[in-house]
Amino acid sequence: MTGARRLAREVLRAPVAAETWRSVAYTLSTAILAAPAFALAVAGMAALVASLTIVGLPVLVAVLATARGTVRYFRVPARVFLGRSWPDPAPLEGRGLFGWARALLTDGRAWRALTCCFLRLPLAAATAYLTLAAVGVGLISLTCPAWSALPWGSGPLELDSWWDSWTVATGGALVLLVFPWPLRLLMYLDRLMVETLLTPGPTARRIAHLESSRALLTADAATTLRRLERDLHDGTQARLVSLGVALSRIEQRIGRLPGDTGDTGEIHGLVTATQASVEEGLAELRDIVRGIHPPALDDGLATALTTLAARSGLPVAVQVGLTRQPADTIATTVYFAAAELLTNAARHSGARRVTLCLSENDDALRLTVTDDGDGGATPGAGTGLAGLAHRAEALDGRLDVRSPPGGPTSVIMTLPKA
Repeated sequence: MTGARRLAREVLRAPVAAETWRSVAYTLSTAILAAPAFALAVAGMAALVASLTIVGLPVLVAVLATARGTVRYFRVPARVFLGRSWPDPAPLEGRGLFGWARALLTDGRAWRALTCCFLRLPLAAATAYLTLAAVGVGLISLTCPAWSALPWGSGPLELDSWWDSWTVATGGALVLLVFPWPLRLLMYLDRLMVETLLTPGPTARRIAHLESSRALLTADAATTLRRLERDLHDGTQARLVSLGVALSRIEQRIGRLPGDTGDTGEIHGLVTATQASVEEGLAELRDIVRGIHPPALDDGLATALTTLAARSGLPVAVQVGLTRQPADTIATTVYFAAAELLTNAARHSGARRVTLCLSENDDALRLTVTDDGDGGATPGAGTGLAGLAHRAEALDGRLDVRSPPGGPTSVIMTLPKA
């Protein structure tokens, strides 16, 4: 009985529920917006037929670019009336005008959006027509007894008697009670079409979520390492330096004490040994700090690579072509890769000179280190190349090693800019 009462309450509430009338408003606004979108789809089909000509292809590109924008266009009424939303399409990855046009022509989401533009008008128009017809007929029929009671006529419908008006009113009430349910079915079809054609699929959403999460974790790790480096440099390292200075002063005072007892010599030896330990600790701490975040990167990646090359045991020609400083994570990875590759060249290759080149395009940075050594380097040969390959892969990059026997050796690390 409880289930039957709940069902009856739901049926009686449906015609006056806020959800029903928000759906009506969404349907009417979507039907209006779908008209120009349908015209765009028709233009797209005509351009597709004419795409083999010089004129048709640019028109098709323009139509697809506009169709991608309908993802936001149709999102407005969904967000206003239903509280629904979906993400914008991902930026196209083509370089230059022709690369962008080629990426657009092969973009599945643009073609799906154009399909949605074509299908949206028939569905929205049918939904709007059925909704308006049901509401109009239902309200007119429901008010027939009131119209029939007026002295000057029977209202919009010609009826034989007042009792007939009540029969019509009963039918109008049934229409008003029933119309929300076909409307909900049509709204479900609309939502299904939107989720299929305008929103990214589950796989694409999962990939986007993972990429966003990884970017946040990478940025957070870089920030944490920078803070750790700053704390070690300004805190622990400063205290060790202060301790070393204090030990030096103690040593000087011991040297000025009268006499030369055995205890004085023993204390002097302890102080000297402690000073040596402090200096070793400082050296190790500086190595750790440089391993976390090289101080040279504070002046920019180009300066850091030039400084690194100057400290190398081989002559290094440096070529850096950057328009802007990359993200901290990318810059740190490039720096450590360059340091590892220059060390390998000096220790293992038998090279006489090295060339280090850092270049960029619209999407990626490319670090190339080339030496004129003996060649034969492989990622599994214990020269640190496997670790560099793993670093590159963790950032969606790659490491290519070209090292035939007899040389030369070229190691190319490609990393995304962001």
